[in-house]
Amino acid sequence: MRKKCSAPAKYVRIAAIVLAILSANFAAPANRPAADSNWRRQTSNSFAELRAVFFLDQKIGWAAGGRGTLLRTEDGGANWQAQKKPSDDTIRDVLFWDRQDGWLLCERNIFLMKSMDEARSYLLHTTDGGSNWERIDVDGVDADTRFTRLLRAGDRKAWLLGEAGNLYLTNDRGRSWKRQVPPTRYLLLGGTFFDTDHGWLTGGGASVIRTIDGGAVWRTTVVRNAPGARFNAIAFASENRGWVVGDGGRIMTTGDGGRTWTPQVTGTDEELFDVRFLDQREGWVVGGHGTLLHTRDGGAHWTEIETGVGHLLERILVLDRTHGWVVGLGGTILSLTPPGSDRPPVLRRN
Repeated sequence: MRKKCSAPAKYVRIAAIVLAILSANFAAPANRPAADSNWRRQTSNSFAELRAVFFLDQKIGWAAGGRGTLLRTEDGGANWQAQKKPSDDTIRDVLFWDRQDGWLLCERNIFLMKSMDEARSYLLHTTDGGSNWERIDVDGVDADTRFTRLLRAGDRKAWLLGEAGNLYLTNDRGRSWKRQVPPTRYLLLGGTFFDTDHGWLTGGGASVIRTIDGGAVWRTTVVRNAPGARFNAIAFASENRGWVVGDGGRIMTTGDGGRTWTPQVTGTDEELFDVRFLDQREGWVVGGHGTLLHTRDGGAHWTEIETGVGHLLERILVLDRTHGWVVGLGGTILSLTPPGSDRPPVLRRN
């Protein structure tokens, strides 16, 4: 039998949690270095759980998350500006084709839904940079279906993926979405495309699904040396070399396009939520309790970077060795900057 907390004890616990978030986000000065690394905290002026980050280039980007939080920067994150809320629901993912044309993947709080016929997940579309948003409900989807990710795969092509293997494709920047034959019945949580033809999806059931023809045919591999694993994200640095990350601090790598997978030693048992590689040697992984891992040898050795963050880091985006961003709980945004920089660099267009 669980013991009930007394009212004073409950309030003390709540106050401690609020104080931790406040001190994590606002007590630290802007661009404070993450200890012993080139990652620096940026000021978001938000307490939201940030679930997604997307950049068009080294300057223009968005971060989004709980309760319709949408932030925008035009200087690489030196300044983040809160945008007009497009929704009161959670924004799970962000995709922009250019500065004006963008999409958000949103999810309703199941406890706030007015009826069982109301769609659990939906899309929002803007053609004016976010000043106005139009709600788009994807045709042919059960109302209780939950979508998890939006994946860009070229100049006009994107994928929408979610529960029970639900998979939709657009070839016209979202003007139409076509349901694909489900490649799996498992929950899909992550995916990546090396180019318009070579792509991989992953999620529940220790499964990795791959295509070499732009999604016309998908082939499923069950990672046999990780039975029952939940993979949250996947990254490929070439048509053959890739990594998946997931529960229990698990990182696995492949050298044959995803047919076979080998575990790597990570030194952590925290759940890992996202992974990015610049090339076949250098990559980063983020996860629970401020976990940020880095490798310079393809994952043969992983080093944990002290971030100064004690809560979940959910998504990472890296453009090059001096421009990357991590987002997570409590409005956390970390930025990858050149060694010795006291502030994000002044960026120039090539």
